[in-house]
Amino acid sequence: MAVNRDPIIKRCRYLGISPAVVGIDKKSWRKPNANGRKKVSEYGMQLKEKQKLKFIYGVLEKQFYHYYEIATKMEGQAGSNIIVLLESRLDNVVYRMGMALTRREARQLVTHGHFLVNGKKVDIPSYRIKVGDVISLRDKSKSSEKFKSNAEATKTRIVPEWLDENRDEFKATVVRMPSPEDLDYEVEAHLIVELYSK
Repeated sequence: MAVNRDPIIKRCRYLGISPAVVGIDKKSWRKPNANGRKKVSEYGMQLKEKQKLKFIYGVLEKQFYHYYEIATKMEGQAGSNIIVLLESRLDNVVYRMGMALTRREARQLVTHGHFLVNGKKVDIPSYRIKVGDVISLRDKSKSSEKFKSNAEATKTRIVPEWLDENRDEFKATVVRMPSPEDLDYEVEAHLIVELYSK
């Protein structure tokens, strides 16, 4: 499997996003200034928006294009649909619950089989959750110091409205599907659709 090994802070600076979006608590983050000086072409802006989403969710090109194809077949705007598809990934839900410090860590924890969806073990990070799904930590894993320390470290993280979380029992219920308004970062998803529809 391909792994993106780019330095996270450097990539955040290039894409103009705060490291907090990817779960990194870095106080000395500088706002991007070098990129602001040169004029960026329309293609450059479209590419940057695509790279931003791919980087935040840790998705590679082939899988991201697959999400675009699904999004164009769904009802509604394709740009918003891409965000809904990415937000409804199991690894992202685990991150949003506060069970992992970063989405990369969430992906690893899901792969290792620590989480249940509606009582059944799911070890596929890209598994798409649905309304009414209950995501919970496996009983064996609840006694792990790792999850206790993660829950303590992320207790100030705001849980999105589409998740009904019970932190004491290490579980959450999907109340509704996520929407672009729930995001903690800015993205112009319509530029991604324009890029792919050329």
